[in-house]
Amino acid sequence: MLHHIELWVPDLDRAARSWGWLLTELGYRPFQRWEDGRSWELDGVYVVVERSPALSASVHDRHRPGLNHLAFRVAGRERVDALVAAAPEHGWTLMFPDRHPHAGGEEHYAGYLENEDGYEVELVADRDRPGARRADW
Repeated sequence: MLHHIELWVPDLDRAARSWGWLLTELGYRPFQRWEDGRSWELDGVYVVVERSPALSASVHDRHRPGLNHLAFRVAGRERVDALVAAAPEHGWTLMFPDRHPHAGGEEHYAGYLENEDGYEVELVADRDRPGARRADW
């Protein structure tokens, strides 16, 4: 099982605003807070955003080797749609709007978001979670 994910970010306040909103909406709760970082926890797994003094660049590039994106299960299509609609107010932009919600293929219902620092998340409508209606699939 995954223990934690740590994302180094160029601007802690901006990252805490966008990631904090998203993670809270996904059911995570604030977990840790220190001068250079914040974390949110769900079911024993936590996500950290940190402005590390060892940061060697000021921009995240998901096209370089390393992290491309994080994908989260979301309870059905309606929840994906609600999160995508609210995301711009919290520093996220819808990616691939011309192919949304099927940018991952016709059988894949998801919202792809990018925050102001270039981090991508995929919000995947999970057909096996509460709120997902099998008739939608």
